[in-house]
Amino acid sequence: MNERSLIKRAIKGDMESLEELLLIHSDQLYRTAYLYVQNREDALDVVQEASYKAFIAIEQLKQEKYFLTWLTRILIHCAYSVLKKRNKEVRIQATDEIFMQQHEPTSEALLDLLDVIRTLKEKQKHAIILFYFHDLTINEISKIMKIPEGTVKTYLRRGKEQLKEKLGGDYYDEGKRIPRSL
Repeated sequence: MNERSLIKRAIKGDMESLEELLLIHSDQLYRTAYLYVQNREDALDVVQEASYKAFIAIEQLKQEKYFLTWLTRILIHCAYSVLKKRNKEVRIQATDEIFMQQHEPTSEALLDLLDVIRTLKEKQKHAIILFYFHDLTINEISKIMKIPEGTVKTYLRRGKEQLKEKLGGDYYDEGKRIPRSL
């Protein structure tokens, strides 16, 4: 069956025809995605996401002669989404790796600290890691996490309090700090 008739059938709702079209153009789609995102895994994700969006929106294609153009535009938008997420993301190394690079790996205190950091709420954990291990300013963390600076300060304060409480930095008695000297 020729490509044009497959496109017409896909527009009318024949998903097998659309699947066949995607298989026909899969190499070209992958190469285009790879040019944008520059790595195999992300390129495969982009192709998969574009295919999914094409399945959802194929009935909206008005002229079958523009099928490949339409599909490529979807693919490029998906690639831009991946790039946008990647640029906004700060590559936060695993907490274990950070500590192992900076401290003696057999330290019992280190293992305790790792366990406690893992228990923090996600946003508090990110704020602590970005501030103390990546040496970012509160302003930079605010921009990365897309939250106000005051919220970053709150996450840092609450995260430090939980770390102290769980590690026994200052002894806690129902939320009240008691100095070690007592």
